[in-house]
Amino acid sequence: MSDSGRDIVFDIFEKVLSRYSIFKNRDALRPDYIPDNLPHRSEQIQRLAFILAPSLKGSLPSNVFLYGKPGTGKTAVTQFVLSRLKMKAKEAGSILAISYINCRIAGTEYRVLASLCSSIDVDVPFTGLSKAEVFQRFRSGLERFGGILIVVLDEIDALVKIHGDDILYELTRIKESSSGRGGVSMIGISNDLQFKEFLDPRVLSSLSEEEILFRPYTADELYDILRERAEIAFNENVLSESALRLCAALAAAEHGDARRALDLLRVAGEIAERSSSQSVTDEHVRRAQEKIESDRVWEAIKTLPLHSRMILLAVYVNSKRNESKCFTGEVYEVYKELCEGLGLEPLTQRRISGLINELDAMGLLNSKLVSMGRYGRSKRVRLNIPASMILQLLKSDPYLSSLEGYVEKYWSKG
Repeated sequence: MSDSGRDIVFDIFEKVLSRYSIFKNRDALRPDYIPDNLPHRSEQIQRLAFILAPSLKGSLPSNVFLYGKPGTGKTAVTQFVLSRLKMKAKEAGSILAISYINCRIAGTEYRVLASLCSSIDVDVPFTGLSKAEVFQRFRSGLERFGGILIVVLDEIDALVKIHGDDILYELTRIKESSSGRGGVSMIGISNDLQFKEFLDPRVLSSLSEEEILFRPYTADELYDILRERAEIAFNENVLSESALRLCAALAAAEHGDARRALDLLRVAGEIAERSSSQSVTDEHVRRAQEKIESDRVWEAIKTLPLHSRMILLAVYVNSKRNESKCFTGEVYEVYKELCEGLGLEPLTQRRISGLINELDAMGLLNSKLVSMGRYGRSKRVRLNIPASMILQLLKSDPYLSSLEGYVEKYWSKG
């Protein structure tokens, strides 16, 4: 980088160091921050604490299943209760260990089992063993441990929908096959209210010995949460009351998601700070909402399967060729041209029609059945995202970048 480039970067850093910060502790607005108080979740906290309390006397607690929409406090309540349980167990001399696993991040049964082993000091290699061997090492380690292991499987549906519920069945039955020392109590957490339909009845009866439902927060409850966090996160007199109320109202409209509300407030603060503002206003909240929505859409596009990304390109190109004929058949023909350009075997038209439905459900496309008179009905398809994101996709996607020239022929027509 040139000297001038370095000077620009240093200028930015100097500016940040020298100017007044509206934040006192911005980490308080992060989703993984657990405060000393969780407003409007005392009932769930008390229920979970009562369920887990027998572990302090060496008795195996019931398994419990927590479910509710994203951002309703399931993970926060679990970590809140477990942190206090761990402290009390240390005071009482109870033999207790806790293993927290996010199943979506772990990804595979092997990694889940490896995490369980690690929590009771059993070493297993990153790869190379069969699941049966890892599970046997875990079972032996649990007997040597001789205490109670509380296992939290967050986003448990992500594991079961891909790999089935065999691992859950084995964990719920581990006490029956042990020599009497050591036991496992499970806390399953899911955003999917229909998740239980994926479970074998035997697993369901064991995992759902107790259930705790987390309902969405109301706008007033979100306001209380934001107000308490804002006192920790911001310096005094920088956050307007109306901005706080607006964050709560916008998040309440999205199923009462506290995580969304905290993200909105944090990003609004960052936008205010970068613009050298001394306070966070409604305008900053509105701009934060636009940024978060744009980031969320872009993240969804980036993580689509290759053929789904190609469908978005095909819809864009076809709409520029002939906007009045943007139907599934025409989109499929353009999609085949794109496949040819990449040397790929195209999927069937029926499969592409299914992917279009999925993209429509995600809000990335808008598809609608229309009457074609005596020709029957056909599905009209259009983009439901800014066209600029198509160019961004082409420039950033290593698989699709070779199609940039082909697609940009039509860009000037937009």
